[in-house]
Amino acid sequence: MTFSQGATSRRSVLLAGALVLATVTGLYPARAGERVTVFAAASLKTALDPLARDWSASTGNTAVMSYAGSSALAKQIEAGAPADVFISADLAWMDYLAERKQVRAGSVTRLLGNRIVLIAPADSSVALDIAPGLDLAGALGEGRLAMANVEVVPAGRYGKAALTALGVWDSVAGRTAQAENVRAALALVALGEAPLGVVYATDAAAEPKVKVVASFPEDSHPPIIYPVALTAAAKPVAADFLAFLQGEAARRGFEAQGFTVLQPAAGQ
Repeated sequence: MTFSQGATSRRSVLLAGALVLATVTGLYPARAGERVTVFAAASLKTALDPLARDWSASTGNTAVMSYAGSSALAKQIEAGAPADVFISADLAWMDYLAERKQVRAGSVTRLLGNRIVLIAPADSSVALDIAPGLDLAGALGEGRLAMANVEVVPAGRYGKAALTALGVWDSVAGRTAQAENVRAALALVALGEAPLGVVYATDAAAEPKVKVVASFPEDSHPPIIYPVALTAAAKPVAADFLAFLQGEAARRGFEAQGFTVLQPAAGQ
């Protein structure tokens, strides 16, 4: 090998190394054809699916979405599931992973807000005002109140907190149909298997087979906050998707589905 060839080879190696380092640190865009796995709360499906398609179309990368209750997703990540981005429906499950060093602390961002509502099948004649002492048990008749699991799923926790604050939880605690996530609870009402349910406002808006009976006062439960973060094992390209979720296009998509965006769009 000549001196010139050797120098050229060393420059090529150095350049390749610099590009890898820049990609890892976010200074150079990730190449097309990569895959990001996103674990997201079930209530985000209607908003995130089109956003993931838009990101894939604009970058050439693929966002693979996995939806479930935040609790189930957090446990899967803790067990080593190959997620790159986690979006929880409450702060508690994000904190759970942060305490176990399963997410990158510097990447945790409070992304979205939501509300909880009482729903009924679209053809229901039920009318209720949500106020302390409301006769929710009477409105259920012989049926059950559809909710996400009140012990571990954020939507269920918020719902139980609101009903407790209103003084009616004890009267319906034994009359609940608890589902593994909020979309499953929504389906029970949409299919007419439960006369009433407690879900997020965004879920109700996404399902034409249900109607909102009333909204719960915001001071009856902890603030509904969706944090997002990179997992500890996230691939470099995941940072690009996270930035996209905080951009203007994603803001418009989230707001169109009824979410409140908690952060200004990136660059503003």
